[in-house]
Amino acid sequence: MKSTFLRLVGLALLALSTGLGAQAPAPQAPKAPQAPGSAATFRVAIDYVTTDVIARNGEDQFVADLTKDQFEIYEDGVKQSITSLTLVHGGRVHNLATPPAPVATEGLILPVSRPRNDTAGRIFLIIVDDLHLDFRNTGRIRDLFKRISKTLVHEGDMFSIVSTGPSSLAIDPTYDRKVLDESIKKITGNGLKPADIIQGAEGSDGPSEVRYRAHVAFSTAFDMLTQMEKINNRRKAVIWVSNGYDFNPFAESRLGEDPVFGGRFGQTREEGKDQQGMTGQNQFADADLARELSEITRTANRANATLYTIDPRGLVAGTDLDEQLDPNEYSEYVRKSQDSLRVLAEQTGGIAVVNQNNFEKALKRIDAETSDYYMLGYSSTNPDPLKRTRKIEVKLVNRPGVNVWSRTSYSLRQTPKAEK
Repeated sequence: MKSTFLRLVGLALLALSTGLGAQAPAPQAPKAPQAPGSAATFRVAIDYVTTDVIARNGEDQFVADLTKDQFEIYEDGVKQSITSLTLVHGGRVHNLATPPAPVATEGLILPVSRPRNDTAGRIFLIIVDDLHLDFRNTGRIRDLFKRISKTLVHEGDMFSIVSTGPSSLAIDPTYDRKVLDESIKKITGNGLKPADIIQGAEGSDGPSEVRYRAHVAFSTAFDMLTQMEKINNRRKAVIWVSNGYDFNPFAESRLGEDPVFGGRFGQTREEGKDQQGMTGQNQFADADLARELSEITRTANRANATLYTIDPRGLVAGTDLDEQLDPNEYSEYVRKSQDSLRVLAEQTGGIAVVNQNNFEKALKRIDAETSDYYMLGYSSTNPDPLKRTRKIEVKLVNRPGVNVWSRTSYSLRQTPKAEK
């Protein structure tokens, strides 16, 4: 079912990118036949890069009258030549500067496509990570999505919904907001309780179920973000609703050595050691989680997608009364899980709505950031294919008092290995 859904999503997104007049890289000239025994010829591909930019004045108002000459963009410290500039204001697209026409090649000559400067609407991907949402918070979670439907998703916006667990949501890209309202009724939290984690089976990498659920969530997001790479010249927003991730939660309780409630599950410290094989097991859990998060953020930046993470738990004051946990250990678990959401958002230019209850204000900010922005495009002059991650810096000239925001890097897709 998942593969069929991803295939349908890919076809829909590809059709959208074609209808929006997305810019494709210039076709390369056909390679001339090489005489036997002659020297090998090496070619370098030029990458066409697009990045979105938000410009605001001192009163935090969007500035919509900037021109291409007022922008400067640097990749790895080297100034690039801006070839396209698109303004999206109030969800409406205005092409201020179009990229150069592709080099003419032999074959059928097609007429120049008419610019589509009246296209309205935004693109949202909503990830419902119900494998990491508490069942007891289902009512609160549904209320959050009702706010998203009312405040964030407007008429003319295209959105897609996918869940990681038993909510079984796999909504193809659509403009029908009634579909979102119907999907909200199916959302149900299915996250693990602390007792389930502590008493659960241990593998060579720690809690087996914790790792499995995180892998399902990350692989789902990775597949969807890969499909979104096919859409160009649009800012893509991903609304990621989850309680966050921690690969080594309640470590002392799992060993039976927590200072407050040690051994309350019938497991002593020595038995915990025997079950895990060694006390230092899972010592690289934080590094493993950082690697997984880094792969997701690289994929999002390559697709020019911004992640907005939301923790529906809101302001977390302490443990539930029916969960007998060490308060310090629970606080550490909450901190790590929220930090994982912060990393996903901050590394892609979004915001993390964590440890707060004012969801309305956060959704209005997301709505503003996805409605007003510039899209800059340039052909990278960095020929080094071995440098996958490139740093980006956008500056303004001759416009004092205006601050600009943009993503700070993008990553190249790995070159497939040559077949033997």
